[in-house]
Amino acid sequence: MYAVIRAGGKQYRVAPGDVIRVEKMATGTDGQVEFPEILAVSGGEGQIGKPQSEARVLGHVVEEGRGEKILVFHFKRKKQYKKLQGHRQSYVQVRINEIMVDGRSFTAAN
Repeated sequence: MYAVIRAGGKQYRVAPGDVIRVEKMATGTDGQVEFPEILAVSGGEGQIGKPQSEARVLGHVVEEGRGEKILVFHFKRKKQYKKLQGHRQSYVQVRINEIMVDGRSFTAAN
């Protein structure tokens, strides 16, 4: 069982028990996260489709942090123009605990 979700402008294929790194997002109480936008779900091997009814993907925040520094360098030749800027993207690591679709619940084995 897996689902395809959208978070932070990117799409992720998740299954119960997976740990994913998404861009910084607001968390609920006690570090619980719900992904509202589910694009597709798969109930078995070779089956994939849009959820017919309400589908939910629940997770728990494992870690928050910032990624490696990325240097952005602008340069125009023959114009004596150089500009250097750094960027560190904030992230949240989320462990997927449960996928609920069509009245069925799939949970992660602890």
